[in-house]
Amino acid sequence: MVGNGNDQERVNAFVRRHFSLRGSLRLHRAALGRDLLAAPLNVALAPVFLLTRLVAMALALIGLRRAGRWLLDRPIFIHSALARRLERHIEAELWVPRATDASGLDGRQRQLLRDYTSVRTAVSEIFTTLVLLALGFALFHDATPGVVSLTPLVSDYVAQSTAIAEFPLGRGIGNLWYSAFPAELPILHVIGLGVALAACASLVTTFAGILADPLQARFGLHRKRLLRLLATMDAAGARGSGLAPEHAIARLADLTDAGVSVARFLRG
Repeated sequence: MVGNGNDQERVNAFVRRHFSLRGSLRLHRAALGRDLLAAPLNVALAPVFLLTRLVAMALALIGLRRAGRWLLDRPIFIHSALARRLERHIEAELWVPRATDASGLDGRQRQLLRDYTSVRTAVSEIFTTLVLLALGFALFHDATPGVVSLTPLVSDYVAQSTAIAEFPLGRGIGNLWYSAFPAELPILHVIGLGVALAACASLVTTFAGILADPLQARFGLHRKRLLRLLATMDAAGARGSGLAPEHAIARLADLTDAGVSVARFLRG
């Protein structure tokens, strides 16, 4: 059906064209629109995606392969405009030149393409986690692997700063007073602040690829994933592995975020 003698040359050219800084900027123009709303929903759906993959793997282990494959084929994430644009580029520039017929991609191959673009989403989440960690250490000298662990620190800072600035006897005495009796924001304000931080984090996730793509291209990660994608699309009856390492790392960051928050709460 296909020939793959020039796959490496085509993939190398594809990576240079679309995953350089300039190419990634062009690619992310597609995210200026509906994707700004889809991004936070996809982040919220990520634990559901992980759960379906783990259940599918468990079904396969006990011999219920058909049920596992059915679960793997269920779309979980909202299909973003950015993902669709990248899939069109892959089909037109990497798949069509090697095809010997005009049959196009079948349903299995399109699902493999969607799995590939979902890995990019997981990488963007990992990038956002690193950004939040850097902010936490820079501003609060503490680990903040996610919005859940960052929100209380920001909330405490806002409450203290506001209370000290508004203290009737001046900032100096206010600083002493609130060092002994820390101020706190009302719970609804804390929730609102958390929602605002989550929205900012989802915005970072949407455009994280602008910086993450050139870095991954530099270390050969894009090339490796694309070559593996083409080989899997070639193989008759082949399916994706079910859970890419990038998804597992992104969800581990979520668990770490929750764990850090619980540990702080228990410390009082």
